[in-house]
Amino acid sequence: MKYITLATAAAFAGGLTLAAPLAAQEVCAVEGDYYDLDAAGVDAFYDCMSDRMIEGYTTEGNEIAAVYRGWNATAERAAVPGPHGDRFLLTFANDVAAEQYLKFEEGDFEMPVGSVLVKESIAVREGTGRVGPLFIMTKVDDAPDNDNWLYSAVQPNGKDMKISQSFCSDCHVGFDSQDSMGYPLEEVRLTAN
Repeated sequence: MKYITLATAAAFAGGLTLAAPLAAQEVCAVEGDYYDLDAAGVDAFYDCMSDRMIEGYTTEGNEIAAVYRGWNATAERAAVPGPHGDRFLLTFANDVAAEQYLKFEEGDFEMPVGSVLVKESIAVREGTGRVGPLFIMTKVDDAPDNDNWLYSAVQPNGKDMKISQSFCSDCHVGFDSQDSMGYPLEEVRLTAN
């Protein structure tokens, strides 16, 4: 599968601009193909959606949703790598996970128990941004069928999303050289300091 960053796509297409949010309708809009946004366009779109995500994810009191933005961002901006429904994704790692995750390593390693990765998602439908689920992976010591990961998600309205562990695991097993973790696109990755 070929992945493309928004910045790379913009270089080929000359970049498109982000439409200004329409205050009366309170929408975050993208003119043209969202894969063609340049870095500034992605940042503006993310900024428009940012408070909506937090407001939605925290509506029902989810503890992780309330704190993850204080964790380590793993990329300089959201990007569309393909998985998770061609949504913009931005991953955060808790302190237990950050040191190992930010190496973006491949090989024989396992994340420490207590590692939590949170992936924000934003869908674009007919040029309008929509908050997607908040995907959560938690490393435990008692889920061998899923490489010791528990998968969960928070819906945009703050309610817990029903998730099939096997559905998530069946996809994540494709990242077996990365302890079942997907990484941000190389072009936007941050590394541990």
